[in-house]
Formats: sequence, structure tokens, C-alpha cells
Amino acid sequence: MTAAPGLADTSPVAAARALPALNGRVEVDGSLADFIWFRTGGPAEWLVRPADVADLAQFLTALDPATPVFPIGVGSNLIVRDGGVPGVTVRLPKGFARVAAEPGNRVRAGGAAMGISVASAARDAGVAGLEFLRGIPGTVGGAVRMNAGAYGRDASAILVEATLVLRDGAVETWPADRLGYSYRHSALPDGAVVVEALFEGVPGDPAEIGAEMDRIAAEREASQPLRSRTGGSTFKNPEGNKAWSLIDAAGCRGLRLGAAQVSEKHCNFLLNLGGATSAEIEALGEQVRARVQAHSGVMLEWEIQRVGRAQGAQA
Repeated sequence: MTAAPGLADTSPVAAARALPALNGRVEVDGSLADFIWFRTGGPAEWLVRPADVADLAQFLTALDPATPVFPIGVGSNLIVRDGGVPGVTVRLPKGFARVAAEPGNRVRAGGAAMGISVASAARDAGVAGLEFLRGIPGTVGGAVRMNAGAYGRDASAILVEATLVLRDGAVETWPADRLGYSYRHSALPDGAVVVEALFEGVPGDPAEIGAEMDRIAAEREASQPLRSRTGGSTFKNPEGNKAWSLIDAAGCRGLRLGAAQVSEKHCNFLLNLGGATSAEIEALGEQVRARVQAHSGVMLEWEIQRVGRAQGAQA
């Protein structure tokens, strides 16, 4: 449909035309709540799914440098605020989820591959040391960016190198030591998209590796609210302590705000009981932080990434 004379064309098609050409898909006001784990939050201004690395690189090269770029995986450790995410949100499609074992006890994985897929490929190839990825419910891209970890190991312990498409469209491969890793943090530049990672383990027996993965899966099932709408581990563990223990001691287990709740099963998890807003979930997290500080003097640091605008906020 063509806009009337003198009126700006504000249709989704016109909005998509404001972006550089892409061989993949562009969705205007693309829903994020359809797939992020909390099932809350506003849309992406533009949700972009590139066809391949070259497509993404060409797109970002031509994209207005003032347009923010936010890479997203499956949203397992994410609060998207109710006003949505401005600019371009990049979600890698299944073509970026390939995983293959390589010589030298290495496993190469696309940025959209899930942790369990990487751990399984390593098991099948007799590569030990990657079992903990069975307990990481996100993508390789997210794991590399936030130095995801569980059961005493994290991404920095196994990463050899990561291939990135930077905000300006440059494709670069960075060795792990260039990522400036610390606890649940990396120095990955804003807008950079992790499109591939190379991991390395040690030789191992596939049966023993599989048994360890099964143990991790059973422990997670027993201790975490995996079948709920949650965002995973909410706060970082302070030095020498556990976030869940501090939260429990402060009397926050089961604490509610609207339809948001601190999990009774594992109180470092927040839950959407059904119909919660992202604002309620985030506000509940802030209540927990305040109560823990009042009780123990420790100010918990968010592990969950919070992105986007509050409902009603101006662009």
C-alpha cells in the first residue's frame, strides 16, 4: 500500500526499507517474548536473521553507525524491558548452529549452537572437559560473551578462539586471551556478534563423559525450576559466598511482586508465574538486592542481562 500524498509511509515494509539489503529475514517490531525464557518484554525495533556470515558482515558494514546492534540467542539469561529494544536485534538462525569435532580434542561450534549440542559432540568424539556445557541452557554466542559457567568451569577454560562480526562489519577471529575474561564477563565490544567458537578439551572415555553429563542433567532437574518461565541464575555469586544462600537468609524465598516470584526451589531464580511484566520481574530483583544488603551488607550484582526501554520511555 502506498502512503497518501504528503504523508510519511510508516508501514512495516517501509520501515524495513530503512535498513541495508539483507539476504536473510528482517521483521519490524519482531516479538522477543515469543522465545525468551521469561516470555515477557517488548519487541525488537528490527529483528534481523542473516543468511550467513557474509550476509551479516555486509549488512553491518552498510548499517548507519548510530543504530544500536544487540545480538540475542535464546534469551535464557535475559530480561527484555516492556518498551522493547531499539535498533537492530540480531538472532542467528539454524544455519549458525553447526557443531563438529576436529583433531586435537577440539570442537568447532556455530554461534547459535546450544551448549548441550557442543557437550554431546565432544562426548561422541571422546573429548572430556566440556561436560559442564550440558548445564548451560543458552547458545555458544551467549556463553562466549558472558563467560558462562557451571559446576566449577566456565567458557574461558575451554575457549581457543572466537570468530566475530564486529559492529562495523569486520570479520575477525580473536584468541581467548583477547576477550579479557573475568567472572561472567568478557570485553567483547558492543554490537559484536559471535558467529563461531573453537573449544578444546582433553582425551576422555565417551561412557565416562556421558555419565558426567547425565549427573549434571539430574542435578539441574532436582535443584532448579527448569520447567518454569525463568531467566536462569539471577545474581552473580559474591566472592566467597553463594547468591542463593544470601537471598534465603534475607527471607526472600518465595517473595512475590505481582505475578513475579522468587523461586522456592532455588531462590537465585526469578519466575514469571503467568502474566508478569518485565518491570515486575526487574523490580522484584531490586527488592531482593535491597533486602540482602540490609541483612548481610552484600550488594548482589545482576547476572541476568537487562536490555531495552521501560514501558512508555521515549526512544
